[in-house]
Parts: sequence; C-alpha cells; structure tokens
Amino acid sequence: MNEILTQEKSIYIQIKEMIENDILRDILLEEERVPSTNELAKLYAINPATAAKGVNLLVDEEILYKKRGIGMFVSTGAKRQIMEKRKKNFYDDYVKSLLAEAGSLGITKKELIAMIRESKDGGIKNE
Repeated sequence: MNEILTQEKSIYIQIKEMIENDILRDILLEEERVPSTNELAKLYAINPATAAKGVNLLVDEEILYKKRGIGMFVSTGAKRQIMEKRKKNFYDDYVKSLLAEAGSLGITKKELIAMIRESKDGGIKNE
C-alpha cells in the first residue's frame, strides 16, 4: 500500500482500489488482516471516515469481512472475485471501444487479430 493518492477520483475509491491491487499482487493474502481504517488514515493523511468508506465498499462486495474486535480480513475467493470483476470491466471499458473504433476505421477482425499478434505482448500470457 505504498501508492500515492491522486486528484483523479475520490479518495475512498482509491483506497478500495489499492486494497484490491494488493490482493491481486498477493501482498494481502486470503484470510489475512488488512490495515485498519486508522492505519490507512495515518498512512495517507486522510480522515478515518474516508478510509472506512473505501474499506466498507469492499465489505459490501464481500472482498473483506469483519472479525469483531480484531479487524478486517481478506475473504476466501477475494482474488478470484476481483479478477472476474476487473476482466468484465476491461471488456466494457477497453475492448468494446477498441472494436467500435476498429469498425469505424474499416479494420476487419482478421486485421485486428494480426495487429495484436504482431504487437509486443506486454505481459499478456499465451494460451
């Protein structure tokens, strides 16, 4: 959780995304305790209520769960759940617009696939 907060989006959303990123990167493992809202507030110099709002979004999504008197923990299956959500968002946010732009430029499916194959893989895994 050493990321820097920006002005691009709400702080509580950034806190939520930072925790998700740490889960995806295996920095926070399933059934592991996550930093408290007070720890997050101190680390990022933000209001504890703002940190709590981001954490509570993850509780609502069942990515985190509360152990009364102990803290918040990463739920079993949280990493898989985040990946599935982000893959869907990737499709909605990037692939649909890529296909629309390709269509408006008259790029065929075959040409588009060839472009992807010719490009550097950028870390994408082969089938």
